[in-house]
Amino acid sequence: MFTIDAHLDLSMNALEWNRDLRKPVAEINRREAGMTDKPDRARATVSLPELRKGNIGLVVATQIARYVAPDNHLPGWHSPEQAWAQTKGQVSWYNAMEDDGEMVQINDLQSLEKHVALWNDGQPNENKAVGYILSLEGADSIVTVGHLERAYNYGLRAVGPAHYGPGRYANGTDATGHLGQKGFELLKEMERLNIILDATHLCDDAFWDALDLFSGPVWASHNLCRALVNHNRQYSDEMIKALVERGAVIGAALDAWMMVPNWVRGVSTPEGMNCNMEVMVDHIDRICQVAGNALHVGMGTDLDGAFGREQCPYDLETIADLQKVPSLLKKRGYSDIDIENMMHGNWLRFLRNAWK
Repeated sequence: MFTIDAHLDLSMNALEWNRDLRKPVAEINRREAGMTDKPDRARATVSLPELRKGNIGLVVATQIARYVAPDNHLPGWHSPEQAWAQTKGQVSWYNAMEDDGEMVQINDLQSLEKHVALWNDGQPNENKAVGYILSLEGADSIVTVGHLERAYNYGLRAVGPAHYGPGRYANGTDATGHLGQKGFELLKEMERLNIILDATHLCDDAFWDALDLFSGPVWASHNLCRALVNHNRQYSDEMIKALVERGAVIGAALDAWMMVPNWVRGVSTPEGMNCNMEVMVDHIDRICQVAGNALHVGMGTDLDGAFGREQCPYDLETIADLQKVPSLLKKRGYSDIDIENMMHGNWLRFLRNAWK
């Protein structure tokens, strides 16, 4: 089944992890054998051939570069200008993949419809470019609000104002605090440019502020349920209801610590915590129950988002294993139409409404 994944950190993997994503995952992992600089070395799950194998023809692909103040111990850049330059380098990688025929940017309704038709023409996927919608995970790299239009002009179509910790425009996961003036100005400019607000990673205070202040399209590219794993990174039922009322779609993530309670990074294992793809369906079920239908959830895996097979479902070898999801949903009693919506239809409906 044609599938859309609403959150993949492709350029981060290419430039910071130094992975040639044109290669098969097995080849990427062989080249990383014995490396220890990152915990997920030799455990990658994502590459462009695997996307084609899994019929995942359209992805929301990120830029990401955090600014960190002197008292912020998270990894990141020491000035917004450095962060901006990092994201421009990431754009250059996407452009290089386009030049090589590996990827194609999707940034309006016309390019969307053309691309979906190509991927549903019944022909093999081997020579098809993977479509990508450019997103920014954390807005720290937007040096001034005026830079946002520059980014829109090179294709940026979705922005998550925050990532982890305190941000220049909004506070994110594990932080607290309402939006300030800069956050208000960012949202106003996003609305003017019709940039999608990605509510993922906003702390609770900023989440509610953003929904009150922003009138444009809102989605959540990769989130799960606080009722099943109690952490501020997750959405409460109340937050899910608010997103449903805005017509949002929530992407179901495959990061094990978000999927099962009491995960300890670097200690827990997917097998030991019984974290398989059925657990993803538990979270999907919860969103559907809160929404009252299957129209507000899709795939947003975050695979290889600074973790690999050591921290994702044990029955997933590569991202191509998203092919298993339709049968898991069918087993839970979802109709064929429900399953098509969750694999691609909900994201398509959202984009058609946002870009009409």
